[in-house]
Amino acid sequence: MRFLVLLTLACLPAAAQRDFLTPDEVEQLRLVQEPGPRLQLYLRFARQRVDMLEQLFAKRQTGRSGLIHDTLEQVTQIIEAIDLNIDDAIRRQKPIEKLDGVVQEQKELLAKLEAIAAREEPDRARYQFALEQALETLRDSIEMNEQDLRERTLSVQEKEKALREEREQLMSPERRQELEKERERIESEKQGVAPGKKKPTLLKPGEKPGRLGQPQAPPKK
Repeated sequence: MRFLVLLTLACLPAAAQRDFLTPDEVEQLRLVQEPGPRLQLYLRFARQRVDMLEQLFAKRQTGRSGLIHDTLEQVTQIIEAIDLNIDDAIRRQKPIEKLDGVVQEQKELLAKLEAIAAREEPDRARYQFALEQALETLRDSIEMNEQDLRERTLSVQEKEKALREEREQLMSPERRQELEKERERIESEKQGVAPGKKKPTLLKPGEKPGRLGQPQAPPKK
């Protein structure tokens, strides 16, 4: 389920993905492009939301359930943004350090949310679903970020393949055919060969490549 959510988020415009952030937070992210510092910003935003939740639960106020619900949704979206940024850094082969620090901070956030979940509150029904989503998202994110980066890279590649296949299924047969031709053209360019032509060779008819690519004389009859 969460995999489908992340695929959907990856297709959304950047502005739509950032509705859960304040204009000031969006500006802070705009000024920081490196993966490590961006992750720290997102973690700080998540901590601020959880701190706000603790304040809301410190005393019962009329109408607080709506604020609790919305803040929990923001926590969920920020954690999903962290995962998307990590995947994007891997996809673009950007230097990324070990995620031990990210995992540690996420576990601290999870512990605070679990303490909130253990509270019996009269207005709990109004934010129950948002709370469950935030907990599930954090647990899934921790599990992914505890992976070896090589395993995470393979996971990202699998997601990319699934997303690409899903997009192609929505294409018309004509568009899929055009895409296949484009792939063949790109592959041919990589090999330095015009589409539809064989790769040039120095071998004469009947010769086979020998050691180190040297022509090998044809067998005697």
